[in-house]
Amino acid sequence: MHAETEQRPSMEHALGALVAEGKTKQIYQVAGDSDLVTVVSKDDITAGDGAKHDIIADKGKLANSTTCNVFRFLKTCGLPVAFEEQDSTSSFIAPKCLMLPYEVVVRREAHGSFLKRNPHFSRGQLFPQLIVEFFLKTKNKNWKGKSLICDDPLLIYQEEASQFQLFNPAKPMHGQESFLILSESEVFGYDEEWKIFPDMRRIALRAFLLLEKAWQLEGGTLVDMKVEFGFDCRGNLLLADVIDNDSWRVVESGSYIDKQVYRDGGSLDDVAAKYRLVAEITNRFRLPRQRIILWRGSEKDKTDAFFESLGDLKSLMTVVTCSLHKEPMKAAGILHRMSQEVPDSVIIAYIGRSNGAGPSLSAMSTVPVITVPASINEFPDDVWSSLRVPSNVPVMTVLEPSNAVLAALQILSARNPRLYAHVREEIENRTMNIIQI
Repeated sequence: MHAETEQRPSMEHALGALVAEGKTKQIYQVAGDSDLVTVVSKDDITAGDGAKHDIIADKGKLANSTTCNVFRFLKTCGLPVAFEEQDSTSSFIAPKCLMLPYEVVVRREAHGSFLKRNPHFSRGQLFPQLIVEFFLKTKNKNWKGKSLICDDPLLIYQEEASQFQLFNPAKPMHGQESFLILSESEVFGYDEEWKIFPDMRRIALRAFLLLEKAWQLEGGTLVDMKVEFGFDCRGNLLLADVIDNDSWRVVESGSYIDKQVYRDGGSLDDVAAKYRLVAEITNRFRLPRQRIILWRGSEKDKTDAFFESLGDLKSLMTVVTCSLHKEPMKAAGILHRMSQEVPDSVIIAYIGRSNGAGPSLSAMSTVPVITVPASINEFPDDVWSSLRVPSNVPVMTVLEPSNAVLAALQILSARNPRLYAHVREEIENRTMNIIQI
C-alpha cells in the first residue's frame, strides 16, 4: 500500500513557518500564536535509523489518531502532556516546546535492543519492577562536535563523578566499556538540568503504568515504550513529541501489533492493518465512573483518616451518614439508589457501637463491602460481628482505615488505569527484579 506524494492536511488553525521536520512528522508554528505549534504526521515509516523506508497511505492519519487518543487519555489522568486538541485527521495542536535531547524508554519485558545488550535474557522475560533507560538523541553520529560510534547511545549517569557514560545500545553490556565519557556541562544545555531527570523518570513511569492497564483492559500487553520531553514557553516540563504505534511494543495473542511488524519484514498491508487496529483500540481508552462510599452510622464516626489515605484521590469518596440499625428502610433505599447511580463502587462501612452494619450492607448489594470496626480498640470483641457472619454475606474486614482505603483502591484499579497507576507506582518503588542468568 503506497502513496507517492503526501497531501497537505486540512487544518482548522492556519499553518505558519515550518519549525522542524523529522522522518515521520512535521512541526509548524501556529499562525498568530507563538506559544503553539501544529504537529503533522506523515505517511512515512522507517526502521534501522532510516535504512528502511516506505510510504503507507493513511499511516499519518492513523498515527495522529493514536497519538491524540493517548495524549487525551494521559491528560485526563493528570499527566503534564504537550497536547491541546486534534486539529485535523493528520495533525494536532501542542504547546511549543524546547525539546530535551533524551529518549526515555520504560520496559516491562525484554524485547528489542534490550536483548542485544543482555543476550542472556529470553524474549519476553518479565520485569516485576519496570526498567527505565535514558538514551541521548543524536544525529549523524555526532554530539556537539564529538564523533560517536553510533547514534542514540545508552546514557548512564555516574553520580559520584558527575559524568555520563555512553554505550552502544546494540552491543552486549557485559564486557562492553563506555566508548565516551561526557561531563555534565558537555551534555546539559541548561543550568541544573540534572534536577529534571527524576521528574522525567517519574512521568515516564506513570505514563507507562496508565497505558499498561489501558491496554490490559483491551486484551493487549504493553511491553515497552519510548517517550520524549520538552519545556513549554512557561518552563513547564511536559511529556511531548508523539506516542503512536512507532513508540511502543504491544503484544496481542502472542504477536506484535506495532511497528515491530514492519521491522520484522511484514507486508505493508499487514502493517497498515495493525496501525488501524491500534488507532481503533486506543480510541476506547477511558477512565470509568467509580466511587468509594464511606458509610458511617453517625456524625461521631470521624472520616479524617480515610480522606488522608486517599491523598489526591479524595474526590473519589462520598460519605453517607445513616444508621442501618435505627433506619433500615432509609439505609436500604440509599444503598440501592447509589448502587444504581454508580454500579462500579466499593463501600467502606465504618460504624461505631455495633459492627453488624457492614455485613448487612454486604448481604443487600452486589457492591463489595469492606467493614472497619470503629470501636475495635475500646471493645475488641466487636470485631466478631464482622468476622463470624452467615452464608451469602461476603463482607471483608480490615482493621486499619488506611488499609481499607487501599483495599478499595485495589478492587477498583482492576478496571481503572488511573487507580492502577496510583497503587502500582508505590509497589514498583519497593519491588526488585531478581535476574536468573
